[in-house]
Amino acid sequence: QVHLVESGGGVMQPGGSLRLSCAASGRTFSSYIMGWFRQAPGKERAFVAAIRWSSGSTYLEESVKGRFTISRDNTKNTVYLQMNNLKPEDTAVYYCAANPTGILSNRDVYIYWGQGTQVTVSS
Repeated sequence: QVHLVESGGGVMQPGGSLRLSCAASGRTFSSYIMGWFRQAPGKERAFVAAIRWSSGSTYLEESVKGRFTISRDNTKNTVYLQMNNLKPEDTAVYYCAANPTGILSNRDVYIYWGQGTQVTVSS
């Protein structure tokens, strides 16, 4: 059974940093795309970042470029989202997800999802 378990969310002041982790288990993800999405209150779940597990190639949504970094640790089967210079508009529930299609930002192709972790950016 596949599990994606996010951790690392919390409350942070604007300009601060958080690192989210996504521990993956239950199958081999070497051919998968691992993605991070976020959902703010009253809004649709939106793409944030993705990484090809095999190559480590990364892709970031425009509004987080230069602030967020996605990476993975093969030995720990874990994907990370390093978030720097946080802004109030980054407040959302952040979800880790996995898809086998190679498509990056379309949430409909992601077949495995974590339960989400809350990130709140507020002074």
